[in-house]
Amino acid sequence: MEKPWLQFYDEGVPASIDYPQVDLWTLLRDSFKNYPDHIAIRMILKYLPLGFKLGVKMTYRELEDKVNRLATAMAGMGIKKGDRVAVQIPNSPGTVIAFLATVRLGAIVVNTNPIYTPREMEHQFNDSGATAVVIWNNLYPKLKEIQHKTPVEKVIIYHLNDFMNPVYAALLKKGMKDSWVDVPEGDGVYWMKTLIANNPPNPPQVDIDTHDVALFQYTGGTTGVPKAAMLMHSNLIANIMQIDAWVPDMAHGKEVFMGAIPFFHVFGMTVGMLESLYVGGKLVLMPDPRDIELLMNIIQEEGVTLFPGVPTLYVAIINHKNVTNYNLKSVKVCISGGAPLPIEVQRKFEEMTGGKLREGYGLTETSPVTHANPIYGLYKVGSIGLPFPDVEARIVSLDPDENGKYRPLGVGEEGELAVRGPQVMKGYWNRPDETAKVLDDEGWLYTGDIAKMDEDGYFYIVDRKKDLIIASGYNIVPREVEEVLYENPKVQEAVVVGVPDPKRGETVKAFLVLKPGETATEEEIIAFCRERLAPYKVPKLVEFRTELPKSAVGKLLRRALVEEEKQKLAAQQASGE
Repeated sequence: MEKPWLQFYDEGVPASIDYPQVDLWTLLRDSFKNYPDHIAIRMILKYLPLGFKLGVKMTYRELEDKVNRLATAMAGMGIKKGDRVAVQIPNSPGTVIAFLATVRLGAIVVNTNPIYTPREMEHQFNDSGATAVVIWNNLYPKLKEIQHKTPVEKVIIYHLNDFMNPVYAALLKKGMKDSWVDVPEGDGVYWMKTLIANNPPNPPQVDIDTHDVALFQYTGGTTGVPKAAMLMHSNLIANIMQIDAWVPDMAHGKEVFMGAIPFFHVFGMTVGMLESLYVGGKLVLMPDPRDIELLMNIIQEEGVTLFPGVPTLYVAIINHKNVTNYNLKSVKVCISGGAPLPIEVQRKFEEMTGGKLREGYGLTETSPVTHANPIYGLYKVGSIGLPFPDVEARIVSLDPDENGKYRPLGVGEEGELAVRGPQVMKGYWNRPDETAKVLDDEGWLYTGDIAKMDEDGYFYIVDRKKDLIIASGYNIVPREVEEVLYENPKVQEAVVVGVPDPKRGETVKAFLVLKPGETATEEEIIAFCRERLAPYKVPKLVEFRTELPKSAVGKLLRRALVEEEKQKLAAQQASGE
């Protein structure tokens, strides 16, 4: 296949990479072996007087020891290859340890958002078949509410103050006294720190093939309700090696990564957590990235060099009232994903840091990155950049021909973006029909994004064929929100769409028709949803109507409402509002 983009790769970036046929743990062990005394993890929760930092510091040697001890304990519980283990912890040492111990045993990580409601947890644990969960102690009451309706039998509790020195541990618990949840051990409930203390660092040897599944990453995909993309060890290995190659001056053993993007999100997990471990970097963790003052302080004090993020994070930094008080010049490279990157944000952030902020593109189904702009070469405004090494990309017709095939389109023509490469998922868990809709027998993944390619091989996203809403980098499936709205006894019809938002990229808007004789307020509907959905899925806007647009056969026309919102925004901009 012709690849015009190769001529625009930065010097030193290869067209192809030789991927080792090993499992993820075996690949990462090189860093543990080569940099045993380097800091692997640094979590800072607060800066204290006299230069003290409330948090945790852990070397690669210490991290490997804890991973092996937890893996030994998990194997002793009966967790084996192929079992699903949910990990529901904010960014912290426990997240990294639980993830690595699980894949070390050949079991499958089920990444679970810590802000999920009990309802959402129940769906994910049942759908994945998770028999064990590693969970933050403060989330245990949610789990207890639904555990009896799921296959979860073993619960490992992680405390945010685990692995801190006793003084810091006591300080943190005291400071969180209003939200801290004490969970007793016993009856299928274990503490991570106890398991690590009481087990030797010699887990059983497990025969893991590079094409075994390592991760269930939930997504709305291009259609339907949330489902698990099955990402193999080889998929994750390919993507972290591609990212390493894309940054031509990546300094193994010396980089400092900002771990602000949540690791339950595939972007944060791969580009942040796994990439840092692969290159022997220091991973600086932030359980709550909303604290922008702390984030800037960490960049300055820790000398952060690589900062994967979403546009909302960069926007928050450049607009922070105290940004000029901090020296952010250590930042070398940032890859922005999850939503379009405004050119003004890129320009201002690069002025402040002196680093390179580059827009990329990816999907949960591709582990996730497939495209990025060159770090030092030609950057085209509005473009998602060039395909990564070993990635094939093309634009195809939106509809198949009489033989069910999609016709490749030429330069400048708009159609659906299709990609093929070593980071493309195995398929959706237990959903062969859904898999067949997006993944053909030649390995092409149809992204659901409408795009075009220019003569140089740079790609541009024009629109979305799918209904997915992307708000602050999070994927939201309209149908999932609509199902909650239909549970409200006052609602007769509901349609949910994404509307433009200056901070989130898109935000969730619900259009409702109430049942005859019923009345409701926007606040009432939002409160109803807040009890049943994670905060980022809750509609921020609600519009009541007497009827909704429908097709001749009575199908609700979501796209008609999207077009209405676009026209309304265009009219506002034209009038200067």
